[in-house]
Amino acid sequence: MICPACENELQNITIENITLDVCTNGCGGTWFDRFELQKMDESHEFTDESLVDLDINPQVAVDHNKKRNCPKCQTFIMMRHFFSPNQEVEVDECPKCGGFWLDEGEIFSIRNQYANNEERSKAAHKHFAALFDVDLAGMKVESEEQTEKAKKIARMFRLISPSYYFPKLKG
Repeated sequence: MICPACENELQNITIENITLDVCTNGCGGTWFDRFELQKMDESHEFTDESLVDLDINPQVAVDHNKKRNCPKCQTFIMMRHFFSPNQEVEVDECPKCGGFWLDEGEIFSIRNQYANNEERSKAAHKHFAALFDVDLAGMKVESEEQTEKAKKIARMFRLISPSYYFPKLKG
């Protein structure tokens, strides 16, 4: 595979029975196939220093603003987004295969953000609450108001419906 950041040939490195594609002698980025990153994103999940001791070429310039093609799917442009709610690390994710491209050192930034999934989940809940709680509360009030209006209309139709007063007319 070809590195999406510097177009160097990616090399295989195996850590904890997971084979990663790493840009050695290039930019130092790492390709994680689908679900591989989730197995390595917490500080207790691996202790191998292989990703620390990469030979990075200081002459390689990486344009972080450039859209990147997936190294696996090749023709698909990856989506760039923050990995977690605290918005410290931007990652590139392929919409087709679900793989992630991390630039040099980003795996360690991700691993240092949260001690475990529970901590990450709490941060996500807090982030989404800050974004949506006010809007959701307003939508709930609006929905309750609309429900009351609908009930009033239903009561009005019941009053003008002959079948309400004359049960024998019901079909």
